[in-house]
Amino acid sequence: MPVLTRLIPSPVVVDIRAGALDDLADVLADRRISAIGKLAVAISGGSGAKLRERLAPALPGATWYEVGGGTLDDAIKLAEAMKSGHYDAVVGLGGGKIIDCAKFAAARIGLPLVAVATNLAHDGLCSPVATLDNDAGRGSYGVPNPIAVVIDLDVVREAPVRFVRSGIGDAVSNISCIADWELANRETGESIDGLAAAMARQAGEAVLRHPGGVGDDDFLQVLAEGLVLTGISMSVAGDSRPASGACHEINHAFDLLYPKRAASHGEQVGLGAAFAMHLRGAEEDSAHMAEVLRRHGLPVLPEEIGFSVEEFVRAVEFAPQTRPGRYTILEHLDLSTDQIKDAYADYAKAIGS
Repeated sequence: MPVLTRLIPSPVVVDIRAGALDDLADVLADRRISAIGKLAVAISGGSGAKLRERLAPALPGATWYEVGGGTLDDAIKLAEAMKSGHYDAVVGLGGGKIIDCAKFAAARIGLPLVAVATNLAHDGLCSPVATLDNDAGRGSYGVPNPIAVVIDLDVVREAPVRFVRSGIGDAVSNISCIADWELANRETGESIDGLAAAMARQAGEAVLRHPGGVGDDDFLQVLAEGLVLTGISMSVAGDSRPASGACHEINHAFDLLYPKRAASHGEQVGLGAAFAMHLRGAEEDSAHMAEVLRRHGLPVLPEEIGFSVEEFVRAVEFAPQTRPGRYTILEHLDLSTDQIKDAYADYAKAIGS
């Protein structure tokens, strides 16, 4: 009997621990990543400068590129600047914007990407997607998974705490996303990749049920691992389905309707996930999710991120338009404006507003 398996696109190195940056040069010396140490390193103009000063002596073959922002134009300019350097690999060193620009640039010039994350704001650090601002707003671009992921918990702890909180919201939202995927399977016959669903769900559950807090290394380790596993789950599935459901549609609606007032990605998807769980009748799960989000300092009501109830209702009503073809609890219920208002009133009462 032949043994049938599948190859899963995933990093060859995942190093998540305190002090991981001290051994970055050893990771990059892996011949699967860089044969001769000729590296292109993308950094931000702010915190990246300090990291460059710290790491440059250990990376003598590196050329450093400062990235202006997180737009498609920035990523294209980065690729153009790098393409004549004959590098072994690209290193994205920084937050989500830098890593997404580096992902896109690396894909454009056909080089492997090493993601060195300095915060845990969302699950994109190990995903096959680069999210970049463009002339139409914001777009998601398919790219290869990073060949290596390095996360130094000491560096993460030094970043503003709001970045960790955002990552918590993104990880916990997986639970709602998988519930939406299962709903789509029952109602429309959409296929589910069981491995991708298991990875994303368990990543979310691990963060949801961990008793630690944002300053706890054990908790940060679980959160970082959960975000990496979520990114790999998207590679397994072939799209963002394991980590994108009604909660992310609501997030996109906030971004599109109120672009200058939108909160962080993780804050919006966390709120959206707790509300979506309530909509599907999982009141106890919704209340527990809201309780955990509150414990970590995340919002669970729209006014906590500066939006009125009416603005939230508008965002929920508009949300299905942000991802045409995706089936979630929002598309399933197809609620009217008044029904959304009533559902929100019930949600706010249930979680103890």
